[in-house]
Amino acid sequence: MVSALISHPDCRLHEMGPSHPECPQRIDVINDRLLAMRLLDVLAQYDPPEVTDAQLLRVHTRDYLDWLVQRVPETGLFDIDLDTKMNSKTLAAARLAAGAAILATDLVIGRRAENAFCNVRPPGHHATANQSMGFCFYNNVAVGAAHALAEHHLERVAILDFDVHHGNGTDVIFEHEPRVLVCSLFQKDLYPFSEGHGHTAAGVNIALPAFSSSEDMRTAVEQTWLPPLNDFKPEMVFVSAGFDAHAQDDISDLRFSDADFNWLTEQVLAVAATHSRGRLVSVLEGGYDLVSLARCAANHVRALAGV
Repeated sequence: MVSALISHPDCRLHEMGPSHPECPQRIDVINDRLLAMRLLDVLAQYDPPEVTDAQLLRVHTRDYLDWLVQRVPETGLFDIDLDTKMNSKTLAAARLAAGAAILATDLVIGRRAENAFCNVRPPGHHATANQSMGFCFYNNVAVGAAHALAEHHLERVAILDFDVHHGNGTDVIFEHEPRVLVCSLFQKDLYPFSEGHGHTAAGVNIALPAFSSSEDMRTAVEQTWLPPLNDFKPEMVFVSAGFDAHAQDDISDLRFSDADFNWLTEQVLAVAATHSRGRLVSVLEGGYDLVSLARCAANHVRALAGV
């Protein structure tokens, strides 16, 4: 069974200004690297559908969806906050990004793909039920996980988030949902300035101090993530795949290497293999140094594809 790659050129149309780190080129460099590594030859490639309002309403409020639509500018940019902006194409791109998580879920549960990677933007893990923030509008991974629960009647779903920023939106959305375990690894005292290392209402956090070593990270994953994941026994694994903790990415102060992201990918694959019949959907979140992003994301996909 093949791995799926889900992407769409219209995800490039969302822009937040010429110097913004969350740029359209993020999609391109990953696809270019996959092409150079000849991985596109072994992946089943799909264009995503647009997510429906009904699918979004599983994790977002109607008032919030309407608020976003009402603020789409005809020209220029609308400022959500200091870092998050909309242009006329933002919501179209965001609907495709969330739709990719829906399609990936259907493909994997339907056994048409072993696993799937969604090379999409804008990212989603900071978006709460009623607020866009941190470059995020719709919470893509939450939309996918909620779809797995509602349409495929799964009873236990895990979301593993290794972006350098805490997936606060995902945490809040699922804090009262016992069928979802959210495990987030992030840099302490970095946006969105979440507090706490250890158990939360939604799952378990690993908050690493700045300049933590590879050994610190790996030990924390083994001791803090793996025991509750093994106890939970998820029927499916979702990944918020951020690559901005890399040493080359100056948005943070963690210093992960390519090998660290390879190791993290091995861990999430092992959880899926042990408990979830290999069912795994990975959705792109952060990663703003284009060179390390392309390299690490492509290696992540290569591991998913088993080549």
